[in-house]
Amino acid sequence: MSCSNKPDRRKFLKTLGGVILSGSILPAAGTLGILSSKANAMNFIAPDTYEPSYVRLHRSGALKARADVMWDMMRSCTLCPRDCEKNRIRGQRGDCSANADLEISSFAPHFGEESELVGRHGSGTIFFTNCALLCVFCINYDISQMGRGRRRSINDLANMMLTLERMGCHNINVVSPSHYSPHILKALDIAAGKGLRLPLVYNTFGWEKLEILQLLDGIVDIYLADFKYFDPQAADKYSPGAVTYPEITKKALIEMNRQVGVPEVETGTGLIKKGLMIRHLIMPNNVAKSDLVMQWIGNNLPKDTYVNVMSQYTPVFKADQYPEINRRINRGEYNQVVTAARNAGLTNIRLQS
Repeated sequence: MSCSNKPDRRKFLKTLGGVILSGSILPAAGTLGILSSKANAMNFIAPDTYEPSYVRLHRSGALKARADVMWDMMRSCTLCPRDCEKNRIRGQRGDCSANADLEISSFAPHFGEESELVGRHGSGTIFFTNCALLCVFCINYDISQMGRGRRRSINDLANMMLTLERMGCHNINVVSPSHYSPHILKALDIAAGKGLRLPLVYNTFGWEKLEILQLLDGIVDIYLADFKYFDPQAADKYSPGAVTYPEITKKALIEMNRQVGVPEVETGTGLIKKGLMIRHLIMPNNVAKSDLVMQWIGNNLPKDTYVNVMSQYTPVFKADQYPEINRRINRGEYNQVVTAARNAGLTNIRLQS
């Protein structure tokens, strides 16, 4: 999510033939039997053939220790670059609108993510309520800024992860995770102890502090990160208060690449189990300076860095208050960014029709 205007969650709900609401999967009549019969017919890789690095940290106790460090940071919260210093442990809500209570909107296999994450059985996506970036055009604003979701326990979150694994999902995809990173690590520690062996996808808006990323080193397998704005004034305008977005996100992407590197596609399945995947959402009138985003990636990261050039910007939520972004992009604008990516020497560009 991360306000990235990626395929609308409402669309992917339909692919299950049912409705997902506040973490519960309610299949339409007859759907569950069909899903089960398909799952039984598939050949799955045995769970013990792949072991994410977080399992080793679980066994050593380091995963729990890092979770505890992050949890203590909520006493004067500095988990995200807003550094609001609210005491979330005592119930204060930070600039992200979250306190220490875990709030989740939904979880399910997601078929609208990148194909290398979706595979045949979907990305095991967990949508967290609230968000720290506050984009005025967020397509999931009902979750990120209006608080649509339900309170859940850390044990509930661990069980969601295990349920998604049992459903055949290829990874655990935590969406807009920054403000709930302590909860995620605690749940991951519990789930790893019960046999979870799926790669962890950290689906982030990119505006991540280095000290938090360093705590995630060896825990996250796949960083699915936005690079939204190159221009700080645009970041401040369309994600109010995020004037540091370009500066911090550049450092974050370099650190993510250091940790997990360029993704390799698994032979046979076409899946990615480790690596950095960057998304860039093109906005109207080049307000985000997309050409400079591509140039920076080409100059500062490997030329074969995975870059998804996204065309699905939709003027929703408060976008009508900003005339320059109150429309879809056109083909010419998209082609200009693709040309900029190629001119930057990028060789692993994912394009959209």
